[in-house]
Amino acid sequence: MSIKVAEEWFTICAGCEITILDIGEPLLDILPELEFVHMPVLMDHKMWGQTGDQPGPEIPEADVGIITGGIRTEENKEIAEEMRKKCNTLIALGSCACYGGLPALANQFTVDEIYDKVFRGCVTTESADTPSEVSPFTDRIYALHEVIDVDLKLPGCPTTPEMVVDALTSLLKGTELTLPSKSVCDDCPTIRKEKAMTNLKRPLESVDFEPGKPLDTVRCFMEQGFLCNGPATRTGCGGAEGIPRCIKAYMPCRGCFGPLSDTANPLVDMMGALSTIGLDVKQIPDRAATFNRFSGAGRLRPLPKRS
Repeated sequence: MSIKVAEEWFTICAGCEITILDIGEPLLDILPELEFVHMPVLMDHKMWGQTGDQPGPEIPEADVGIITGGIRTEENKEIAEEMRKKCNTLIALGSCACYGGLPALANQFTVDEIYDKVFRGCVTTESADTPSEVSPFTDRIYALHEVIDVDLKLPGCPTTPEMVVDALTSLLKGTELTLPSKSVCDDCPTIRKEKAMTNLKRPLESVDFEPGKPLDTVRCFMEQGFLCNGPATRTGCGGAEGIPRCIKAYMPCRGCFGPLSDTANPLVDMMGALSTIGLDVKQIPDRAATFNRFSGAGRLRPLPKRS
């Protein structure tokens, strides 16, 4: 007996859908047990009716629902509520769905300011009125769990193919999937001496490492002066190997796996971590957005106007 799967995408770049394709051969092992009944990225489904005159979206009933992207429009919200009604288990796939992701940086501005910037006062194309043929914006970008109940969150920008396989396999077997609750620093093999070597550096500079030598011979990137969000970011991006994927590529963590927990505050956690090793947080001009780069759905708000 196959499991019926419905998938939707909202405010995203489609990187999470590509992650599903990146699963590769393990996907072939589980595909015979999955029946996709709704997936706009792959299949045509007129959920508003063949001529678009249906009063609301209609999605087939499914055992598992997968949604990528946060909620930016009233249409997103309506479809999310329909997915919740029709799917027994609902998965938020990727950090946009889990925490708002990069699009939630727009929560620092009002909807009117965004309309004015993109349409009414655009300097790169002809300015025009706010389009009436697209769905109205919600007052801000919402993570899925702020609007509907979510059964499982798989963070990441994008998440890892292994995590998607583990989630689908757990559902097929009826077992529970447990995600890591540690930080990226807990899985990072670099050497920590708890004292910064210098002031903060530009992120485009290269970290100090010796090619060919293992990561456990390299000094902690943040202690080298690079802004690394590892102390405030959930681990799990390294897959089976365990080493966080940005660290493995000699790049500081950007925080794409989201906060350590739903109640954690990355801004507070990162300011504490930077101060502990002697780095001046005042060197970072846009701290709220920088430390909530991937998790601003419930945290970022429009800033008061300066006089």
